[in-house]
Amino acid sequence: MTSAKDGPIGVLLDVDGVLYVGDVPIEGAREAFSELRELSAGVRLMTNTTSRSRRAVREHLLAMGFDVSLDEVLTPAAMAERHCRERGYGAVTVLVSEGLREDLAALESATPGKPTDAVILGDLGDGFTPEVLNAVFRAMMDGAELVALQHNRYWRRADGLALDVGAYAAALEYASGHEAVTVGKPAQAFFLTAMADMGLERGIMVGDDLEADVGGAMAAGLPGVLVRTGKYRQDALKARVTPTAIVDSIKDVPGLLARIYPPGAP
Repeated sequence: MTSAKDGPIGVLLDVDGVLYVGDVPIEGAREAFSELRELSAGVRLMTNTTSRSRRAVREHLLAMGFDVSLDEVLTPAAMAERHCRERGYGAVTVLVSEGLREDLAALESATPGKPTDAVILGDLGDGFTPEVLNAVFRAMMDGAELVALQHNRYWRRADGLALDVGAYAAALEYASGHEAVTVGKPAQAFFLTAMADMGLERGIMVGDDLEADVGGAMAAGLPGVLVRTGKYRQDALKARVTPTAIVDSIKDVPGLLARIYPPGAP
């Protein structure tokens, strides 16, 4: 099998739908995760969640038996904070769940009723009301930049598929005529930042979302592996993305590494 001595390889993993669904680990995921850590030169967990902080994501994984450090968990919130800081935004409206606010606490909040430089949009669940969406639309029409924490169209909750942030961001883009800045998957910068964080150039991405996980990674120059767990749907394969590989679950990924990066390959 491929190992770090054959050339450093990093493994990027989606979380929900790849390692677990809800509060239940996918069969064999813990063992596969441990094996991937041994076979690779680094692992990063790239979640598009906009309802949990990095700390909460790690605690959830630890509770299910996954040995994960905080540094290994990457979320769009950190990318959003950096994006706003680099652009010098002095007033930012943050529309995310309460659980995520701790990751964006460094940003200066806009004063209600005053102009805002940017609106950070995450998962609001049932808080995606017409009033909230109209307020964001008006801010965009007044010049605010929409920073979408991710652009997933839907996700799988315990009660079934549900609209995700990308669906609402797309509606706001259409209405305002202004494109949102996406900082989570499938933004190429998210994948490149994860690889740079490990100091590696070669790696793979494993996910259950053909467009956000696989398509985003492949656009960033990384092999993309699609798993048939989580929100995987057969009809999604009609999209204009051809995965590097499709496997039944993360259990199959350790054995796939050596085929994607044969030992001794440059």
